[in-house]
Amino acid sequence: MPDFSKRSSAIEIMDDLNSSGTIIDQTLRELEFINTWLGGNAVTLHALDKVVQSNRGIKTLSIADLGCGGGDMLRLINNWAIKRSIQVQLTGIDANPNIIAFARNNVALPNVQFCSVDIFSDEFKKMNFDVVVGTLFFHHFTSDQLIDFFRQLRQQVKLAVIINDIHRHPLAYHSIAMLTKTFSKSAMVIHDAPLSVLRAFKKEELRFIFDQAGYPKYTIQWKWAFRWEVVLYPS
Repeated sequence: MPDFSKRSSAIEIMDDLNSSGTIIDQTLRELEFINTWLGGNAVTLHALDKVVQSNRGIKTLSIADLGCGGGDMLRLINNWAIKRSIQVQLTGIDANPNIIAFARNNVALPNVQFCSVDIFSDEFKKMNFDVVVGTLFFHHFTSDQLIDFFRQLRQQVKLAVIINDIHRHPLAYHSIAMLTKTFSKSAMVIHDAPLSVLRAFKKEELRFIFDQAGYPKYTIQWKWAFRWEVVLYPS
């Protein structure tokens, strides 16, 4: 039986930044389906509505999607913005250049750009945005890494950091393990999906990270299916 009392430090296949080829393509297509089918993408969009409601009158936004994968979330954010008459400049960021190549072919919109950059690099530190989002991204890092990174983001982000990530729970683990083993054709998804749950967060762990990073205000809400919707306000 896995240990759910603390975050796992085991490595996911996707953490290999040299991953490429059909396994990446199949994985990204399946992740889009999983997030759509389980309703996970809606968590990020709901959090964006919160940010807009707390900053009424916004007409333009620059938004970065960290760990953007195939770019599907950026397409959804663009549609979200059109419905609200908000002009958005969208940037997809991923450290794996092979994933960025897939995203560029997958999403071709004039206001969307993609770049392969490490979020811990000096290059990224020079970037500034109104909002940064990360969907199923931050569980890939240790708590110490996240404390330092979120502290850094306070200097780079004007309005909010949005986190859509997993609640570490036995039911979430066993459910996704069963679903992916039954339906997935990607060895990466079959291996990484249940491990992602073990690397994910409990609420008190999130609170510790955000408090240590110095955020004066944030909200944490549980959403189906076993997702955390987090909005961090830098100032």
